[in-house]
Amino acid sequence: MAVQNGKDLLVKIDINGSGQFETIAGLRATRISFNAETVDVTSLESQGGWRELLAGAGVRSASISGAGVFRDANTDERARQIFFDGEVPDFQVVIPGFGVVEGPFQITGIEYAGSHNGEATYELTLASAGVLTFTAL
Repeated sequence: MAVQNGKDLLVKIDINGSGQFETIAGLRATRISFNAETVDVTSLESQGGWRELLAGAGVRSASISGAGVFRDANTDERARQIFFDGEVPDFQVVIPGFGVVEGPFQITGIEYAGSHNGEATYELTLASAGVLTFTAL
């Protein structure tokens, strides 16, 4: 994969529950991480005393975080509504030169900040809440 522009890593939200995705406006920094818990099956019979892990076991999860400035009333309002209503809508993350991850996420944190001589900013944290799909670009 060649060098990619960071601004092309996009987080999109299902704006009305119909599969119509819009980029969350104003994000300046985004991040997605994937995690998998391990299941240790090491025993006295493990060759050479090396740890053994059970393939395909454990819980897999993903988290998304982003930070930015207020730019668009529709996506700002939708994110707030999702958080306060406890919804778990679909999101898309476009990873440039790699693919698109899509599935249900819960907004687990929203932070708002601002200084007297700067812009108002926000940070979002999302946790996967079901099966994610990956489509290569």
